[in-house]
Amino acid sequence: MPLRPLTEVVGRQDPAYGRALAHAEVVYDGLGLPRAAAAVTVQLAQGLASVVGVGNFAEARATNGAARVVDCGFAISPPVVNAHTHLDLSGMPHTPGSYADFIAAVVAHARAGHRGSAAAKRGVTELSAAGTRVVGDVVTDAATMEYLLGQAELTGVAYWEVFAPRPEDADAAFEAALAAVARFRTLERPGGMRVGLSPHTPHTVSAPLLVKLAAYARAERIPLAIHVAESPAELELHLKGTGELAESLARAGFGLAPTGVSPVRYLHDLGVLAASPAVIHAVQVDDDDARLLARAGAVVVHCPRSNAALECGAFPWTLFAKHGVEVAFGTDSRGSSPDLDVTREVAAALVAQGGKLNPRAAVRAAVKGGHKALGMAPPRVVRGAPAGELVAWL
Repeated sequence: MPLRPLTEVVGRQDPAYGRALAHAEVVYDGLGLPRAAAAVTVQLAQGLASVVGVGNFAEARATNGAARVVDCGFAISPPVVNAHTHLDLSGMPHTPGSYADFIAAVVAHARAGHRGSAAAKRGVTELSAAGTRVVGDVVTDAATMEYLLGQAELTGVAYWEVFAPRPEDADAAFEAALAAVARFRTLERPGGMRVGLSPHTPHTVSAPLLVKLAAYARAERIPLAIHVAESPAELELHLKGTGELAESLARAGFGLAPTGVSPVRYLHDLGVLAASPAVIHAVQVDDDDARLLARAGAVVVHCPRSNAALECGAFPWTLFAKHGVEVAFGTDSRGSSPDLDVTREVAAALVAQGGKLNPRAAVRAAVKGGHKALGMAPPRVVRGAPAGELVAWL
């Protein structure tokens, strides 16, 4: 579903003054809940287009009988957010398979020198083509971080990734992370990308380091994101210390002793959830996990096509809805997803969830959920606002 500014879809009207009714299956202006079968009334005048109102399509048509009717497809909304990706993997071939095999492929790709700012630039170009400028990106090298912080067309969070599984390395890794974040924060610009922190996963960052990073992020109001409960292998690792992921970690020389609890509970017990992180994936969770995430105000970032490609299991959307957990969308990397288009993630989620996911909830997650995941105020398009602040999902 390519995104186009609403002004482009509505187009010019001749004579120059007039009105258009832009309608779609779902209409969301950022206020309240998205509407079904609704329309945006657009006033056209001398090359300008402004929002007159948002409401029921049939009622708007009856009120504006002379207005031109424009079909805008699936949805009209503020621009969507890609709340989780790895732009520095934009040159990686799409690699479906098991989670453990995928991680091995990422490591091999990086060791071959293909992960970095050149790939990130390619990813930014793809984001722009998809109509996305708000992004949560996990960054692994300084050159990429400096590049992203200098991009005028992007806003969101660039999360500095921390990977340090051995407890004996916790102090040194913490000091290195603090020094890097402090330097990167001097490069932040008003309206541009902010610097965040991303402890990679609960099994690749030691418990002492997780505690330190979460406390620091909370005290300094730095956005935090972490991959959690992505695969059945991760859950088995925590509960039993066995399985494909446990064996892979042991081969790499940093096995994790079973914690005896779920990955989400483990983060709660360490105090990590107190920092209200963006929780990436969260597929393998139960009611207790969802309650913990809700209490913490954490936002779950759902990457449906990546989860399907890596055999992670069924995303529990209804469970999160029951407990009031906010959900956002992300594409993950090009290694596990065929592109960086969030609207295609929404389409994939609607297919996977069937009737359990209302299209209005999916659109809200792609817009408001994404902004909340990144600690940003969701946009609100009010009467009199430029119609170009809205996009059509065609």
